[in-house]
Amino acid sequence: MEELAQLGLRLRSARTARGWTLDRLARGAGISPSTLSRLESGKRQASLELLLPITRCLGITVDELLVASSPDPRVQRDAWERNGMLVQPLSPESSPVHTYKIRYVPRPPITELGSHDGYEWLYVLSGRLRLQLGEEEILLQAGEAAEFDTLRPHGLSAAGPEDAEVICILNDAAVNSHTADQAGAGPSELGEKPIEQLS
Repeated sequence: MEELAQLGLRLRSARTARGWTLDRLARGAGISPSTLSRLESGKRQASLELLLPITRCLGITVDELLVASSPDPRVQRDAWERNGMLVQPLSPESSPVHTYKIRYVPRPPITELGSHDGYEWLYVLSGRLRLQLGEEEILLQAGEAAEFDTLRPHGLSAAGPEDAEVICILNDAAVNSHTADQAGAGPSELGEKPIEQLS
């Protein structure tokens, strides 16, 4: 059982965090230092009879020594399509940094550029991405990344002939700016309320 396998490490960590030696904890718990050492190294099976005096001495509970199972780290969120973009969220909704994989279809340059607070970074996976910064137009190829001042009017679109696939990272302020027209929608509401036009 994984929780028990980690118990010895947690026990050693609790002891060393207090600056205690094996002898000090063993003496306080009424067990031998060798028994405690074997518990910490996983060479002795833990029993309630052994753990109760040890945890009392450390001022913790037995539950604190048992490692809870980690939640599934995979991000499983639905993609959505809007305004010629396929947006796949790659980070949890609660994340302070929001990562998306976005597919842009080829289209003419954007005529109405936007600006906003926040942080925005992107990396082109495939195709050619047109980054418009004010009157400047930059063509990004696969393998190129960009980070720019989001207060400067900007826009993103695929330059063609094929779609452009991009990884985009935004902070909360940038996500809020992209969704400001959606009645106060914030990052936690982004799931089915897609970004109107990423940049």
